[in-house]
Parts: sequence; structure tokens; C-alpha cells
Amino acid sequence: MSRPTLQQSHGPEFTRIYAMGAARGDLVVPNDHLIGPIDSSDEWIRKRTGIIERRRASADVTAVDLATAAAREAIEKAGIRPDQIGAVIVSTISNPVVTPSISTLVAERVGATPAAAYDIEAACAGYTYGIAQADSLIRAGLAEYVLVIGAEKLSDFVDPADRSISFLLGDGAGAAVVGPSDFAGISKTIWGSDGSKWDAVGMTGTYVGFRRGDNEWPTMRQEGQTVFRWAVWEMAKVAKRALDEAGITADDLTAFIPHQANMRIIDEFAKVLKLPETVLIGRDIETTGNTSAASIPLATHRLLQEHPEASGGLALQIGFGAGLVFGSQVVVLP
Repeated sequence: MSRPTLQQSHGPEFTRIYAMGAARGDLVVPNDHLIGPIDSSDEWIRKRTGIIERRRASADVTAVDLATAAAREAIEKAGIRPDQIGAVIVSTISNPVVTPSISTLVAERVGATPAAAYDIEAACAGYTYGIAQADSLIRAGLAEYVLVIGAEKLSDFVDPADRSISFLLGDGAGAAVVGPSDFAGISKTIWGSDGSKWDAVGMTGTYVGFRRGDNEWPTMRQEGQTVFRWAVWEMAKVAKRALDEAGITADDLTAFIPHQANMRIIDEFAKVLKLPETVLIGRDIETTGNTSAASIPLATHRLLQEHPEASGGLALQIGFGAGLVFGSQVVVLP
């Protein structure tokens, strides 16, 4: 008995990022506002992290609100209708509820319903994971356009007295519209994980433990030196592999946009990768802070605002963090 021919979907050969959107917390929080509980100083924070101030959201502003604002800007700049969006992907670790996902509500708010919608929890690598998936979904014919968002309200999970991470974290969302292209606009993604360092960045307890009274409200913490060494040495290798897979060298780059974890890590990255002085480097952490999944799109958005001439150039982006997870690819800047 013959088997019926099964149809498989397929889409365009290439994809690219059409536009970016951004939303930062409405509150400016300088270092001086945080130094008391950690018995530190503005000078110590600046020297250790490069942060002068960070943006945090008011109590009544959620990660969903930030994601929606960033998404609306990206859609408007992309010049597409919301109903052309076939999928909404939100990377976040700060959804205030276990379910439903942030993505379904964002899709409804921006008018993208009934687009497929799901959240991914890959922390600081989440945006690069989302770009990889958007590229694949479009080339597989499952969506014409995909909305990718990194959105975080990390201030809800900060212990003001924690010296390992509290002064780093900020709130914000960055969004990108990805769609079909007549040229290659997104390279192969190099991604993966290293579970041997699973607890290097994590929480001080569990929600179940909080409910039972075993621990206080869970907040974020990290082993700073472990993360620093892993980020600089291991992630530089990942970034180099991404360049190789893209078929380019550092000399071909217009910009380098790493996860905004720490200015010292960013500076070391530039040295290890031997980036030419002409390459623009995303340094949004200085006034936004570390916003996990939102940090790369926020840094990209700011870089394009400050350097509109970079549009059309090649940018190497890399995300890395809790898990530990990582992802890197080269994209054409919108």
C-alpha cells in the first residue's frame, strides 16, 4: 500500500531584523541610593561594574507593560501590520506568574492575535535564543514575521543587602521584528549550556520553600568570580565560533553587542576578540544596568540611536548567564 505524500512547509531562504523597540524602567536609580545596605560606595560600584545608574520600574509597572511598549515601537518602525506577525516570543525570567505566559498577553495587547505565543527562559542568553528561533520559524514557513522580546523586571527579585548582584540589576524590555529578506541577515547561531555551573547564578531559595516558610522571598545571587572567568574565557571562544560560522572576521564588524553583564567583562571581551578600534561596542549597562534577557536589544536600540550610520552593518551579539546558557550570532543591523 502506497503512502500518501506528506507536505512539509518551507519559507524564504533568508531573514533579517527589520526594526528595534525599547522600554526602560521609569525610575533612575544612582549608585548612591544602593550603597547603604551593601556597605559600599559609588566609586566601588563604578570601578567594579562600570555602572553609574540603572533604570528600574515603579511598583505598578510589570514586565508585561515593558514588553508591550517595546513591541509597539518595533512594530511601528518595521512598517508592518500586527496581524502579519505569526509568532511572539518573549524571553524573560521575571514573569510575575507561573502561567499564563507574558507572550500571549503581549500578542493580545499589540493586536497580533492569534499568533503563536510562548515564553523562553534562557536568562541573559534569551534574546539570542529568540532570534535563532525566529530565523528558523520564518525559513520553515511557520510565520511571515516574528516578534522577539527580551523583558525583565529584575527589581522584584533583588535583595538590597546582597553584595554579589543587587547593584547590577535593572528593569527594561527590548524588542525586534524579524522577517523575510532577499539577503542573509542572521547567521547561524552558536548556542548551548554548561550545567556544571548551574548554581553560579541563581536564587536564594524556592517559591515552594517560601510558601512553606523554609526560606525568605527568593532573590537573585551569583558567584561573581566564577561568572567573570567563564564569561571572558569560554564565551570569547563561542563568539569566535559565531564569527567563523558567519564567514567573517572581527575586521568586518560594525558593532559588538554583548550581554550587558559588567563593563569589565565587556572590555575584556574586546581585548580577547582583538576588535578593531572602529568597531562600535554596546555599553548600555552604564546607565541602564544589567537587564538580563533585555540587555542586548536595549543596547542595540541605544547604539542605533547614537550611531544611525551603523544601520546595515554587521553586529556580533552574544548572550550568556544563568544556567549557564549561551548564544551568539551575527546580524545585519536594521
